[in-house]
Amino acid sequence: MAISMSDAAVQHVARYLEKRGHGFGIRLGVRTSGCSGMAYVLEFVDEKQPEDEIFESQGVRIVIDPKSLLYLDGTELDFVKEGLNEGFKFNNPNVSSECGCGESFNV
Repeated sequence: MAISMSDAAVQHVARYLEKRGHGFGIRLGVRTSGCSGMAYVLEFVDEKQPEDEIFESQGVRIVIDPKSLLYLDGTELDFVKEGLNEGFKFNNPNVSSECGCGESFNV
């Protein structure tokens, strides 16, 4: 099982962790939501929980709970800029469909 980050995502997260001044890494997870069933959750983590899985990409830690890992295995977290818009993109090989607005997915 593995989770990875693109160079752009690593740089973006590392910058925000540095500005924040503290933090263990970022948590990537899923929750039930939206019209397709699940949505991604991304937040800062100050300390890991005993059951968390830790992945590291160029010094940035990605923290995932065991239930979310089932849906996220093989995912690459990317950070993209398109015109005036910028944000994280989840390249998840497990996704079978996404809703039209792009906020939720199904596996």
